Amino acid sequence: MPTFRFPNGTVVDVIKGDITEVEADAIVNAANSYLEHGGGVAGAIVRRGGYEIQEESREWVRRYGPVPVGGVAVTKAGRLKARYVIHAVGPRCGIEPFEKLGDAVINSLKKAEELSLTSIAFPAISTGIFGCPYDEAARIMAKAIKNAVQGLKSVRRIIICLYGDETYSIFTKIFNEELSEFKIN
Repeated sequence: MPTFRFPNGTVVDVIKGDITEVEADAIVNAANSYLEHGGGVAGAIVRRGGYEIQEESREWVRRYGPVPVGGVAVTKAGRLKARYVIHAVGPRCGIEPFEKLGDAVINSLKKAEELSLTSIAFPAISTGIFGCPYDEAARIMAKAIKNAVQGLKSVRRIIICLYGDETYSIFTKIFNEELSEFKIN
């Protein structure tokens, strides 16, 4: 498990596991603009956390409209170990600008700061049904974190939680390359 420590004290851990089991103030959901959580990470979050996450998501969309690509919405986390779910809308590869993935990461971190959270866990946003390659997603996520981390005051721990061996292996390699100067193990 690679760990990176930034000058402001924020730590980034890349782990293999199930994001629905991570203990963090917030977990990030790889969401669609309408916050309909049917499959992938989103479906797992609702199955584990409870249908109230889906109901609260629909209420959010009724009130504010669809979440733009790169944007975020927040709900409570139901029965999950987290307090909140930050629903981040990543791009659909080949359809929407891939750089919007960086916006989704940065906006998730900003939302965690706004809520005064100390820890946040991300999945591999846009790599599932949205079809983005693991290596490109890892590179964009690592660069977004590197660019945003100096502005963080409350967030002290960022967890990148990856489900499969291949995803974990690729993200580990890319994070080691992109954040090499901050690596502590």
